[in-house]
Amino acid sequence: MWTFLARRLLSVPPLLLAVSFLTFSLLYAAPGDYFTRLEEDPAVTAEYLSALREKYGLEGGLFYRYWHWLLNAVQLDFGDSFRFDMPVFDLISERLANTLLLTVTSLVLAWGLALPLGVLAGTKQGQWIDKIAGLVSFMGLSIPRVFFALLMVMFAATTKWFPVGGMRDQIYWDDFTLWEQVLDVAHHLVLPTIVIGTTQMAGYMRQMRAEMVETLSKDYVRTARAKGLSERQVVYKHAFGNAINPLITLFGYSLAALLTGSFLVEVVFSWPGLARLTVDAVFAQDEPLVLAAVLVATLMLVVGNLIADVLLSVVDPRIRLE
Repeated sequence: MWTFLARRLLSVPPLLLAVSFLTFSLLYAAPGDYFTRLEEDPAVTAEYLSALREKYGLEGGLFYRYWHWLLNAVQLDFGDSFRFDMPVFDLISERLANTLLLTVTSLVLAWGLALPLGVLAGTKQGQWIDKIAGLVSFMGLSIPRVFFALLMVMFAATTKWFPVGGMRDQIYWDDFTLWEQVLDVAHHLVLPTIVIGTTQMAGYMRQMRAEMVETLSKDYVRTARAKGLSERQVVYKHAFGNAINPLITLFGYSLAALLTGSFLVEVVFSWPGLARLTVDAVFAQDEPLVLAAVLVATLMLVVGNLIADVLLSVVDPRIRLE
């Protein structure tokens, strides 16, 4: 396993290098830059704009600018944001924590519902619980996530049960105790977690049901039943471990899917996360911020796939990573 992990980790730097260069090239090819709009202000001189571009390394060609950025990036210095005029690393660290909080809670909700419902639907094939699970899965796969988010915002505005947006109370936050702050963040977290988690859950539940139906028809399951084992032992000791393997493989992609899926949800709910920050940075052509955000998203995908591979080898002893 250590050989596999070493090979996987050694492949990360070339991947990040390729992704960063491709992203940088696309930003370079885009017309204008962040400071182009300042040219419309008659009070801003050409000398001042030239000094700003030189300060932020915007002078020179593609390879010169990329090399200048790369030399600083390997030292974890991603430069300063054009828009916020502060280190990109500090911005990313703050927003990444907020996005990870939303992603982890959505992941727990999605998998916490998908696995038991998928197992029940697979073991009760054709019964009422299977039909209800199929209906829930169909609705989750059919409804657009943005539309669902807007419905939840309307629900919150109508009932006043949940905050309409944001991550915390903007008025009384400083007066809250630590426990009250935790409860306030959790209160703001409910609706965006439901939107992301339930839409992700639908696909996983359908996959789990299909795997359980197929696994329960295998010869070794029939043999286990013939030995007189209880249905609970047959399902959870023999069938579940094999049926869950494909879903563990999907786990690595689920992190990236949750991250990308939270983009518009964060915008709708005004959640101060990395996704919303990235969208704003793209429209503002804030190059240092966009590059750092893309690298973080790529790194999350790599880490997610690595975790999925390790979990797969733990769950299924027949798989050897070497």
